[in-house]
Parts: sequence; structure tokens; C-alpha cells
Amino acid sequence: MILFGLPAENPRSGWELSVKPPAGRFGFPRASLGRARVDCCSFAQAVEAIIGHAAHAGPSACVVTPNAQHIVLLESDAALRKAYAHAELVVADGASLLLASRLLRERLPERIAGVDLFERLCAKAANLGLRVFLLGGRPGSAQLAAANLKRQFPHLKVVGTCCPAAGFERDQRQLQALGDAIRAARPDLLFVAWGAPRQESWMHRHGRSLGVPVLIGIGGSFEIVGGLLPRAPRLLQRLGCEWLYRLLLEPRRLWRRYLVGNCRFLGIILRQAAGKARMVAEASDCVPASAPTPYTDAGREESIRWKTNS
Repeated sequence: MILFGLPAENPRSGWELSVKPPAGRFGFPRASLGRARVDCCSFAQAVEAIIGHAAHAGPSACVVTPNAQHIVLLESDAALRKAYAHAELVVADGASLLLASRLLRERLPERIAGVDLFERLCAKAANLGLRVFLLGGRPGSAQLAAANLKRQFPHLKVVGTCCPAAGFERDQRQLQALGDAIRAARPDLLFVAWGAPRQESWMHRHGRSLGVPVLIGIGGSFEIVGGLLPRAPRLLQRLGCEWLYRLLLEPRRLWRRYLVGNCRFLGIILRQAAGKARMVAEASDCVPASAPTPYTDAGREESIRWKTNS
């Protein structure tokens, strides 16, 4: 089936076309949502894949957790698109991605919320003796999250927490110091919580050289696990309205992301669905109606009648 992706361009619609995306590097099939290629895996499958890779100290792999905001940013941010193109695992954080996948008949199995993934991976790491490092978040949130996690999982090995000053990416000395600290800590799992597109770009440009088996972008998870922000009630989580709860908590900071951004996300998905339907219709128009051929009885009869009329 033809889907909307990279790299060929459809001059009639302005969208880019390609065949269905190949499976991701962890072997899961992938769905196209805007410019993102999202792994079709369950929560349990994602956890197993990440922990297995970390436990075997495989080559550095980046895990990204897109929501509707990411899909919108990917339209205009070339650096973010590059980070996504090279990510080994892409899991659907936002409930809106599940709804979009159903509209596009892609069928992502379930939502994999970044904060849930963070806590489950730490639980598994505690059982297996894996080392974790918490990077980013608001000042103090990584330390609070680490303390709460260690209360839940006493055997968890938190080998470092760090919240660099804003703009540190532009200072080569600070970048080097951070890299040295992470290498010295030798984590198996590095959780990066700066939000998109900063965390994905840093993981792609700098994180892969640190020798960490798995790097995971988890947005604002430190604040929630650390107790700085409450999480939405279970009912709102199940209804896919966790974003609304966050908007009500921080309207001045999040109104543009959710109110304007969600409208843009909807427009991206609707254009993709319309373009996909158009391509399917055009493909069906190109298939000739079935007709008798010389290799069928009907074809032989038609050939005889043609010769007789001649």
C-alpha cells in the first residue's frame, strides 16, 4: 500500500510519497504518522526490547516518544527529522497518535506513555542491576525523581543526575564536561528530559558518542515522578485526556502547544488521510477492468467472433 513518507514527491498533492516504511531497528513494523515512523509495538514489547538491548550492552540506541507536538514540529524542524530518522525505537506517547493511526488504518497497538515507560524501565533495571542516569528536567527534579524511585525500588542503581544550565549546548566546555561525567558513570540507561526538540537533537548529535547502550527522551517525566507535578487521574488517562489536565494545571505555558498545536496536528493527519485515499483511488483507476484473454474460453470465443465478423 502507498503511504505518505519519504522520499519521492507527489507534485499534485505536495505530499511526499513512499512505500510502507520498513521495520524499525528492533524489528517492529512501523506506521507513518505525518513525518514520523512509529513502531507498532505494545508497552511490554517496548520494555523488553529496551531492557534486552541495555542488558547486552549493545551499540548506542536512541528511543524517542512522540506525541502530537512532535508530529507538528517535524513539519518544520530539519534537525528533529534527522534525529527521528536515525532513532532505533519510536513509541507513541500521545493518545492522539493512536486515534490518528486508526483514521489512517495503521493500528498502533497502545499508548506508551513516557512516564510509565520511565518507571517500568527503572523497576526492571533494579531487578537486573542495570545502572541509570537522569539528565535534564527542571532544576532539582532529577534528584527528586531519583529519590522517589529509590524508595520504590531500593536496589535501583542511580549512578548520576544532572540538570545543565540553559544554553549549555552552545558551550563546548560544558558539553565536554557533561560527556565526561556520563562516561565516568557508565550508565546502561540514560533518561533525557528536556522536551522536544532539544532532547532528541542532543541524543542524536552528542549522546551516541558516550558509550551508553540506550538513551531515552522522556519529556517532563522527572517532574511527575519527583512529585513536582501531579499526574492526571486514571480516568482521564484512559480517556486520552491527560493533555487537558496538564493544560488546566499550566495554561499560560501550555495553551499554545495544546490548543494551536493540536489543531495543526489534526490538519496534518487529515491531509495525510485525504492524500492516502486519493492515491488508493488513483491506483484503482489504473487497474484495467477484467476482460477475456486468448488464454481463457471466453477469450477464444471472442477471438473467433472477431475473425468471423472480419
